[in-house]
Amino acid sequence: DNTTFHIDITKIERGEDLRTTVMIKNIPNKYTQRNLLELIDANHLGSYDFFYLPIDFKNKCNLGYAFINLKSPGHIPGVFGDFAGKRWERFNSEKVCVVSYARIQGKQSLVQHFRSSRLLLKHEKYRPVVFNDDTGKHEMMRACSSPRPPSAAAGPYA
Repeated sequence: DNTTFHIDITKIERGEDLRTTVMIKNIPNKYTQRNLLELIDANHLGSYDFFYLPIDFKNKCNLGYAFINLKSPGHIPGVFGDFAGKRWERFNSEKVCVVSYARIQGKQSLVQHFRSSRLLLKHEKYRPVVFNDDTGKHEMMRACSSPRPPSAAAGPYA
């Protein structure tokens, strides 16, 4: 049911929808984590506390979607306005960005979901970025001691 993940700006403004995690879709595969964070940070620096752009390790390119958790629902309209329905500036892409709610909601739930994932054993630049509330800096998630088996690894609709 696509309506479950549909972003309704009016509901956010009325305080009727308190979700904070969005999925940005149709990202051109050549975009790197750095490219996308620069684009997001241009207008939204400090408004999010979790970011993850899944990467195909074999081909070294992104899978076409990313997750970002905003610090409050009030930041979603700005991100939605800047990205939803817009073409990507780099790499001559014809793709049009789609922004929807993610299935997993909130920084803590996202960190918990990805903490034991095998992806944390990969190179640091492929890991989710978490905003440290104490230092005010973005940090790559660290691997924990026992990763989940591959069958339980994060899928495309995490």
